[in-house]
Amino acid sequence: MKLPFVFLLFVAAVLNAAEVNLYTARHYPGDQELYDRFEEKTGIKVNVVDGSGDALLERIKAEGDQSPADVFITVDAGRLWAAEEDGVFVPVESEVILAEVPAEFRHPDNLWFGLTKRARVLFYAKDRVDPEDLSTYQALITPEWNDRILIRSSSNVYNQSLLGMLIAEEGEEAAEEWAAGMVENFARTPQSNDTGQIRAVAAGQGDVAVANHYYFVRLLLSDDPADQEVTEKVGIFFPNQGEGGTHVNISGGGLVKGGPNPDEAVQFLEFLASPEAQEILASGNAEFPVNPNAKSPEILEAYVFEENNQPSSVIGGNNPEAIRIFDRVGWR
Repeated sequence: MKLPFVFLLFVAAVLNAAEVNLYTARHYPGDQELYDRFEEKTGIKVNVVDGSGDALLERIKAEGDQSPADVFITVDAGRLWAAEEDGVFVPVESEVILAEVPAEFRHPDNLWFGLTKRARVLFYAKDRVDPEDLSTYQALITPEWNDRILIRSSSNVYNQSLLGMLIAEEGEEAAEEWAAGMVENFARTPQSNDTGQIRAVAAGQGDVAVANHYYFVRLLLSDDPADQEVTEKVGIFFPNQGEGGTHVNISGGGLVKGGPNPDEAVQFLEFLASPEAQEILASGNAEFPVNPNAKSPEILEAYVFEENNQPSSVIGGNNPEAIRIFDRVGWR
């Protein structure tokens, strides 16, 4: 049977359609706008598989050489380090990305790149804590804060990276002393997520919580009166100003080894590093862009602070020792 010429053209177009396959642990408002803009600019369709960072990493490993993944995006330097150790990424040689992403937020061999920044800060009870009494992460282990500190369990990668930063700053012995001191000052056994820590401060279960900044912003933007009540009772404090800076972590991604569309994947990563894409990425979760030429979301304009400058690759690389320290001091 002879097929119509128009039909053959259609089949050829489908077969030649450019695409990039994205495995991502980010699921925030604005993500689809990001993919649509990339497709409008390049004609490259973005096929998305989302899930948790750990689950997606296991999926890529299980798929092996047959994995359709071109780009893997996850959150936290610790998870990027884990993917790096599992051989998931291959280096990207891109002058565009090198120009857009500061060195401290990318792998030294260009295996992965930061996309957005998140600050791990302190939240305090306005009616029980004078912010003048807050200063550094290290000061939280003094007797003044005994039975007053709220924080997640040591299995949480955000805490592992915070300790990874302290290892880089002060060495393993001092970091272990800090972790042990925190355990002594817990207001309760670590539980719940970051939002749960902030709510617990408002509820009087502790006086100071450690959590990422955007969880508080989500409560600020909520229409739920209960969330608004929490933000009225809780204040935000950026620690270590003038003393090393507040710990910042990243979301980031890289080119997957053996992906079927490497050229399209590099174009996608370059787009994500651009100011245009960075502003969409940051707005989706009230984060800070890593590209200094991109604007932060308007709601974060009041949050001007000194950042700790330990490279994300160093923080992620300290993950195994951080976990061992948590185990030794009994931080469950």
